[in-house]
Amino acid sequence: MFDVSPATVETALQRFFTGARLRAAAYGDHYVALWDALEVASQGGKRVRPALVLAAYDGFGGRDQSLATPVAVSFELLHTAFLIHDDVIDRDLARRGVANIAGRFNDRAVAHGAAADQAGIWAAAAAILAGDLALSEAHRALALLPVDAAMRARLLDLLDRAVFVSAAGELADVTNTAAREPLSVAEVIATLEHKTAVYSFEGPLQAGAVLAGATDAAIDALGEFGRLVGVAFQLTDDILGVYGDPAKTGKSVVADLREGKQTALIAHAGTTPAWSIIAPLMGKPDLSEAEADLARSHLTACGARNAAENLAQDHVDRAIAALDPEHIPAALRARLIDLADAAVNRVR
Repeated sequence: MFDVSPATVETALQRFFTGARLRAAAYGDHYVALWDALEVASQGGKRVRPALVLAAYDGFGGRDQSLATPVAVSFELLHTAFLIHDDVIDRDLARRGVANIAGRFNDRAVAHGAAADQAGIWAAAAAILAGDLALSEAHRALALLPVDAAMRARLLDLLDRAVFVSAAGELADVTNTAAREPLSVAEVIATLEHKTAVYSFEGPLQAGAVLAGATDAAIDALGEFGRLVGVAFQLTDDILGVYGDPAKTGKSVVADLREGKQTALIAHAGTTPAWSIIAPLMGKPDLSEAEADLARSHLTACGARNAAENLAQDHVDRAIAALDPEHIPAALRARLIDLADAAVNRVR
């Protein structure tokens, strides 16, 4: 998978945060600390989204990195904003075992003598504001791009679609947990597509292609590929969330079960006789490790794991089929096929 951070993107992000921190100094130490925390939150990822922007741009003959880099940065900051807000929604104070923005400001509040409830307000406020700032800059990066009005409008429309659809997916992901019965597989797929696939894969690929002047047919093909491979990626993510190795994924393999997260695993299990055994274990806040192991064994036995893995592979196969050689240059097509395979053949 594209997991090498483009140097131009790193440089642009460093310049942005350096400038923002200097501006923030006029508004007090807490605001500087917020920007420090936001910069930390933007680091450590695979930079898949900017890499996809640049891959599509290069693949269609784009050569001006001064144009492509702000677009790549825009989608990376959009990702940062969504992660920050997602942690607020989940009331998490850490991400992958490290204090997130909310966690850092919760600790900061306590250090300044705040009571527990006040610290919680500091935490939520800082995280919401940081996400808003990242989202604002994602739009500003495109709004200031030195291209003609028609090109700028197309890029902003792609970013707008990413935000609009992802918000629908995030809301569905939250409200789905209240469902008394498992969702259908189609409903699970729709949520994955909306919450992640559009902004993480479809949007970045199409933005890079639009900037390079690709044909509408090519842009449509990349959109279809991105949507399908994004769903495959998330299906695999949900499988790893139950069966993965925490030492490699950095994620708990009990959290999704305790939350009662509606995944393809649960959707399949809900159609089998095993559901009567599995159901009492789903969404149990104090689910023990032994109970989690029991849930996993029944999910495997009823065919849920196999069904979810096959569903992910089917999306990969369809994604690759969408890369019509008539419209997608050979070198870009080869890179995207590797990306599709890596989406499901991974351990983290």
